[in-house]
Amino acid sequence: MGQTEKLLALLGCDIPFIQAPMAGVQDSGLALAACRAGALGSLPAAILDTARLRQEIEKLRMQTDKPFNVNFFAHTPPTVTEVQKKAWFEALLPFYRELGLDEKDVLNGNGRQPFGLEQVEMVEEYRLPIVSFHFGLPAPELLGRVKRSGAVVMSSATTVEEARWLEANGADVVIAQGLEAGGHRGMFLSSDLTRQMGTFSLLPQICRAVSVPVVAAGGIADAQTVAAARVLGAAAVQVGTALMLADEAQTSAMHRAALQSSRAGHTVLTNLFSGGYARGIVNRFIEEAGPIHPAALPFPLAANVSLPLKTAAEALGLDSFSSLWAGQNALLAESGCAEAIIGRLMAGWGY
Repeated sequence: MGQTEKLLALLGCDIPFIQAPMAGVQDSGLALAACRAGALGSLPAAILDTARLRQEIEKLRMQTDKPFNVNFFAHTPPTVTEVQKKAWFEALLPFYRELGLDEKDVLNGNGRQPFGLEQVEMVEEYRLPIVSFHFGLPAPELLGRVKRSGAVVMSSATTVEEARWLEANGADVVIAQGLEAGGHRGMFLSSDLTRQMGTFSLLPQICRAVSVPVVAAGGIADAQTVAAARVLGAAAVQVGTALMLADEAQTSAMHRAALQSSRAGHTVLTNLFSGGYARGIVNRFIEEAGPIHPAALPFPLAANVSLPLKTAAEALGLDSFSSLWAGQNALLAESGCAEAIIGRLMAGWGY
C-alpha cells in the first residue's frame, strides 16, 4: 500500500485533498463543502470559545457522515512584562492617535485558545475522527487522551527536525508547511526564519526523514502544483488560499477584493498582527511599521494592541490594518463553489 492509499484509509476521505483550517475566513460551511467533494474538511478551533466550537461540530455531524478534521493550536501562552506591553503600545501610538484611539482601547486576554482540558474533553465527547495541531503537539498527557479517543493526529512541520519530532512524539500524519503558505507558520522548535524552506524543497526532505504519510502545504493553488507535490512524494495536499474565494468561505469583502487585485502578488511574513510569523498581503501597516517589528509582543498577545487598529480602520472602509492572510500563489485563487475548485486542483492528481 502506497502512502496515499495509507492516508486515505487513515482519514476516511475519498481524495488526497485536505481543506486547510483557516480561522477568521471560514466556519463549518467550508468544511462541509470540502467533505461533500470527497476531501477532508477542516474546522479551525483556536479562536472559538467552547460553546461556538460545540455548535460548529454539531453542524458538521448533522450534515455529513464523512470524517472531518478539527484543528487546534498547541502553543504555550507567553508571559510578558508591563515594560514589554508599554513598548508595543508606544510603537503603535501614532496609528492609535490617527484613528482616534487611546490606551483604554487596548484589549485584554489571550486571543487564541491553546489546546487544554476543555478541548480534550470535547475531543473525547464527540469522538472526533481527526484532530490536527499547529505549533507542535499538546502536552503528552493531553495528546495521550486524544489518541486513546481514537482520533488520527496530524500536525504541521516547517523543518525536517520538526517533522522527525512530530513522528517521534505521536503524530500519525505530518503536514509539510512550506514558506509559501499563507497565515501562521507552524514553527515550534526554532523561531529562526533562515531555517524555513519552500514547499518543494521541504517536502522531499521530510518524505525521506519520516515513515508516516506526508501532506504538502504551501503554494498548492492549481493542478500543476498539485501534480508537482505528488511527484515529490506527497501523500496528499493541503490547500487554503486557493479556497478563500470559494462561495462557502466567509472571507470578508475587503479581503476578497485584495485577493482579486494585483496586491495579492506581494505577500510577506509579518509579526505585526499576532506576534507570530504569518504570511499576508502587504498593506499600509506592514509598509509603515515594517513587516517584523522587534517590539511586537509574542504570539498571540500582539493582537491585543494591533486588533483595535484593524477594527477602527475597517469601520472606515479601509484594510490598512487588516491581516490579509494569503499564500505566495494567491493570484491563482479563483471564485466559485468549493467542490468545483477542488475538482480543478485534483485534476493534477489524476482525478
